[in-house]
Amino acid sequence: MLYSKIEGEGKPFLILHGFLGMSDNWKTLGSQFAAEGFQVHLLDLRNHGRSLQTEDFSYELMAQDILEYCQAHDLQSIHLLGHSMGGKTAMLFAARYPEMVDKLIVADIGPKFYPQHHQTILAGLNAVDFSVKPSRADVEATLSEYITDFGTRQFLLKNLYWQEPGQLAFRFNLAVFNEKIEEIGVPLPSELIFEKPTLFIRGGSSNYILDTDIENMAELFPLMKLETIPNAGHWLHAENPALFFQMVISFLK
Repeated sequence: MLYSKIEGEGKPFLILHGFLGMSDNWKTLGSQFAAEGFQVHLLDLRNHGRSLQTEDFSYELMAQDILEYCQAHDLQSIHLLGHSMGGKTAMLFAARYPEMVDKLIVADIGPKFYPQHHQTILAGLNAVDFSVKPSRADVEATLSEYITDFGTRQFLLKNLYWQEPGQLAFRFNLAVFNEKIEEIGVPLPSELIFEKPTLFIRGGSSNYILDTDIENMAELFPLMKLETIPNAGHWLHAENPALFFQMVISFLK
């Protein structure tokens, strides 16, 4: 069963984080959505956060996890939001189980194939040697040799926790990501279509959703609309949370 944080009362609204993220990334926005009359479920996807760690990892499995989560919590009709890897999981779930999803929101990812582009981040994570019992500062120093962007490093460092006194570890399953990293880029099955309202939000400075992708997206999501947050990159919900929140709430209401 997936770990989750649930807040608020009303229509169930599930939020799925991106690759190497966790439910905590959405804590502030989740509380804002809950205040608008939604029962917000912030999930940790498999091999992330506090959820199950397995040697198997794919979008099909993550969509199955969402189904089992909904069944366990008796959620029959939901709104669903996902960012990046979580967005692709959300698209697949909505297309597989359209009767369960009323509205779909996808943040800065399309249904297409993406070539592998996490090599540097994985190299940095693999360079951390937990056997020498590093401090948080030691871990950041190692990561900074590979990852120059401060925001990306802070995002990754959120995954550090005290496994036991004096022993830090990452919450995510790095061993499986090393082995199954190609799974992150696979496209949505082209025969799947979701014919309900869908909002794609992209970052104006991100290259994940290009103008040339829109035609293909509209074939799979015929009721889609696309919004752009100016001057925001791939972490658009963190870079401009106010505008992101406004776009989502306008769409849901």
